[in-house]
Amino acid sequence: MNDEGVGIHVVSRLEKEGFTGADLMDGGTGGFHLLGFIQSYKTIIVVDASLDDFPAGHVRVIHPKYAKDFPKQLSAHEIGLKDLIDSAILLGNMPMLHLVAISVKDFQDMGMDLSPEVEQAIPEAIACIKGLIEAA
Repeated sequence: MNDEGVGIHVVSRLEKEGFTGADLMDGGTGGFHLLGFIQSYKTIIVVDASLDDFPAGHVRVIHPKYAKDFPKQLSAHEIGLKDLIDSAILLGNMPMLHLVAISVKDFQDMGMDLSPEVEQAIPEAIACIKGLIEAA
């Protein structure tokens, strides 16, 4: 869904460059099916589109501990991700979470292409991911 799909574009770019520093997965709209997967790691990094007050293409790393700590609105599958995190917390097995949020302005259009602003943010998001992995 255009800019909303920025996460899979980041994963694809990492795969194309042969990145081996961590396991890569397109969680898409997996929702609760991802619960066991994320609980099998000590640390996870999630990349998602964020509809917020920052300009399109703004990249930031957030360390949410509870659903209320997420940006006011992630992509269209925000409820699934927040519920997934709350479920892991309730089960007492929540890994350290780093959320790489990439600001978008409109994620309602259907399509496969990113806006120029969001496309240009991918290298910065990848640098954030690599920095988080190196610091771990």
